[in-house]
Amino acid sequence: MQVCNVCREQTPKYKCPTCKIRYCSVGCYKKHKDSCLPVQPPEPSGPEVKPASSSAVCTDPWSVEDLLNEDDIIDKVPVEKLQLLGRSDQLRDLLRNPHLRQLLRSVDAADSKEDAMKAAMQEPLFVEFSDCCLNIVEDGTAPTHT
Repeated sequence: MQVCNVCREQTPKYKCPTCKIRYCSVGCYKKHKDSCLPVQPPEPSGPEVKPASSSAVCTDPWSVEDLLNEDDIIDKVPVEKLQLLGRSDQLRDLLRNPHLRQLLRSVDAADSKEDAMKAAMQEPLFVEFSDCCLNIVEDGTAPTHT
């Protein structure tokens, strides 16, 4: 089992987007950030592949590996439960709302995802959407309208 690279006591829940070390809490991140050094990307060994357009370039510091690391056991939702989201009439109805879609786009496009989520959670519609998603995933059933 892994331990936090800062306090060496707790199980790490997060990974630093700059240097990739694992840490367990905001407190540990604050201690770590003063001495954080970015990881140097490895030199490409083959021909460089460029994206088709500049709009395809992702500037998000998190990679798929950060999100789907095998060692992360906290807050991992099985794919079967995520597939239930697509079967929910209630969720589908919520996603038809243009205001909610705009909120989701703004969170996705935000430089600071944490700040964007805090702002979005002040909107009752976004809270309803979040609650609906969590209920489906936690209960393992997709509620439908009759």
